[in-house]
Amino acid sequence: MNKAFESRTRLGIMSVLMVNDDADFTTLKQLLELTDGNLASHARALEDQGYISCEKRFVGRKPNTVYRVTPKGREAFKEHLAALEQFVKEQK
Repeated sequence: MNKAFESRTRLGIMSVLMVNDDADFTTLKQLLELTDGNLASHARALEDQGYISCEKRFVGRKPNTVYRVTPKGREAFKEHLAALEQFVKEQK
């Protein structure tokens, strides 16, 4: 199992990004019911590991941050889910 995904917040971020092409900061914040600081710190940790990418841009005059899962992140998360599934099977 990958320790980077042990946090509920990071698990949530990755789950959202695995099923969507991308998600902006506000969408992730609302879906996961997080504060700005909490989301920013967890997203940064995933970005530092190369699991997600972050694109900062402006929509009109408003800043907009968009996150995407990277190929490395997709593979790592799939491996994490497989390990969790194996763990559950072994407990039966």
